Amino acid sequence: MYIKRGTTLALATLAAAGLLTAGLPGPAQAAAAPTATPLSLPAVSDVVSAGDRVFVSGGPSSTDVVVASATGAVVGTLSGLPGPSDLVLSGDRQTLYVALPTANAIAAFDTGTLVESARYDTGAGACPSSLALTGRYLWFGYGCGGWDGNIGRIDLGRQPARVTTGLDTGSGFYGAPLLTAASQNRSVLLAGQPGLSPASVYTYTIGAGGVLSAPGTNEFMAIGSNLRDIALDPTGATVFTASGAPYEVQAFPFADITTPSATYPTGAYPNAVEVSRDGTRVAGGADASYDPDVFVFTTAGTEVAHFELGDDLSSGALAWAPNGARLYAVSYDWTGAHPVTLHVLPVPAG
Repeated sequence: MYIKRGTTLALATLAAAGLLTAGLPGPAQAAAAPTATPLSLPAVSDVVSAGDRVFVSGGPSSTDVVVASATGAVVGTLSGLPGPSDLVLSGDRQTLYVALPTANAIAAFDTGTLVESARYDTGAGACPSSLALTGRYLWFGYGCGGWDGNIGRIDLGRQPARVTTGLDTGSGFYGAPLLTAASQNRSVLLAGQPGLSPASVYTYTIGAGGVLSAPGTNEFMAIGSNLRDIALDPTGATVFTASGAPYEVQAFPFADITTPSATYPTGAYPNAVEVSRDGTRVAGGADASYDPDVFVFTTAGTEVAHFELGDDLSSGALAWAPNGARLYAVSYDWTGAHPVTLHVLPVPAG
């Protein structure tokens, strides 16, 4: 039974009845139920998990990042921020970086105290909207639209930190490219061109001093159309894409984006993909109506679980808990009748 755009009460009832998740049968499957917490945000841009805390940003029309506990209870707010969008955590999960495209800046917060520790002016890198981190280098995709997109870099190892823009010289991004990095490999960076058809992704190696190689790219039409989200496995060997079409998350070798090495069916309009910290699970999502919104697979392609959120999954709004026991998803109601909602989804072990 799947109910799209249901009320919060209906969600709670379905969760209690165990109807929001399916996967491997048996008592372990009923050990925990999904939870749903309404958030005071007009929309949602991103979600990340630091383990004990979860952060949800409200996007360009907001001024807040909501802070929740690991179980989804709201515990605080990072307020007064101009358009908080993409989020990324430091490797030790003690620093949260927040893209502020309407202020041409990136802010850093201590994830324990929730105090802002730094703010970086991106200068010529207007509208920084996506973030990735590889050791000392904080990368940002910037561009306000109109073929002005590019990649910038903040060298956090220098005091003061040094900002460099215009690092890609040939890809021609329409607006801010999507960026992601590999948690265990500081020598690779992946960028994606969102919203266009056919879609494109670009692979870079990171050399001495943070210099980017000439990009590699995908075979024509390999990615599909209307790219919504990208991911890398922890080693940086595999690229994952979620595009409006085809109706599946796709995996490709980083070195050869020609033919998918694996696919993960999500139904119509895939819009999110996230790989677990240990690299063993792939979460994919879609915003098709009247179907499950979130799916969990092994990297080999076996479905482990799926979840119905009640409203639509926001693009890119999936995050794994560091230990892989929970998946966080944020939904929205396109009619505006229901609030933005943070879902905590227990993932079966095994």
